[in-house]
Amino acid sequence: MTQVQTVRGPVESSALGVTLMHEHLFVLTSDVQANHPEEWGSEDARVADAVERLRGAHDAGVRTIVDLTVMGLGRYIPRIQTIAEATELNILVATGVYTWDDLPFYFHHRGPALGPEVPDPMVDMFVGDIRDGIAGTGVRAGMLKCAIDEKGLTPGVERVMRAVARAHLETGTPITVHTHPASHTGRDVKRVMCDEEGVDPGRIVLGHSGDTTDCDHLAALADAGFVLGMDRFGLNLDTTFEARAKTLIEMVRRGYGDRMVLSQDASCYLDWIDPAALELLPQWRYTHLFEDVIPYALEQGLTREQFDLMLTEVPRRFFELGRACS
Repeated sequence: MTQVQTVRGPVESSALGVTLMHEHLFVLTSDVQANHPEEWGSEDARVADAVERLRGAHDAGVRTIVDLTVMGLGRYIPRIQTIAEATELNILVATGVYTWDDLPFYFHHRGPALGPEVPDPMVDMFVGDIRDGIAGTGVRAGMLKCAIDEKGLTPGVERVMRAVARAHLETGTPITVHTHPASHTGRDVKRVMCDEEGVDPGRIVLGHSGDTTDCDHLAALADAGFVLGMDRFGLNLDTTFEARAKTLIEMVRRGYGDRMVLSQDASCYLDWIDPAALELLPQWRYTHLFEDVIPYALEQGLTREQFDLMLTEVPRRFFELGRACS
């Protein structure tokens, strides 16, 4: 059996249970929060609210949440530790860098920027987070994360992608990539991470695959070996509830239930959006899958066994594919 790293320490993969593979606890702009703490408000109130939301997820049947908050999204592990101790959920945290275009300035004159033969310090950072723990907390990352969006494979995006791939090859830690399926960025992931860096596509979740209704494109990615992240249920800005649900239903009917994982990409607090605007997204929460999506899909002919596969079995197998981290 494979051990999986969580905030409270390693657990057996068989104990993960129902797993949401792409969520966040908090998505924050670190410089704003550090210099304008009034935006955040009461720490105790924020933590209490998060605990309540996560208990709601647990009551809905969730047993594990993968928090994909990395550098660029305001990761702060001590706060997550406090919350984890107050809930029954397994919480996995990630390492990586989140950018759609340029690198943080810290990396502009380090590593490959000085010459192609110079090792990238990002790789050592990611490996350290996985093997030694994050920022002296002892909490070890259980997932690697990078992103490629509509801007495509910019030099900064490519450098992070390669650093994530190399950290994966050194540690065996699985990968999630934020993608933009309308731009077919999964193909860039395949070329860079798999064809050139040597990562098995079965070790990569292509996040936000459910943002498209192009089932032929999704089927081609699944046939290439990737796991599809149908992970933005409730985030209905450029799409609808029905479009997301029907894409999932069609992919299951085509036989791809064993290549998909489910989530909502929700958070307890996101400072990117005015709280008043979030009221326009009432379904964007940790329990939307269980309260709305699954009942709708069952009415359309899917089965609970198919959801058990996507929510429990596929995540377990995904973590079990890799070798244990040293």
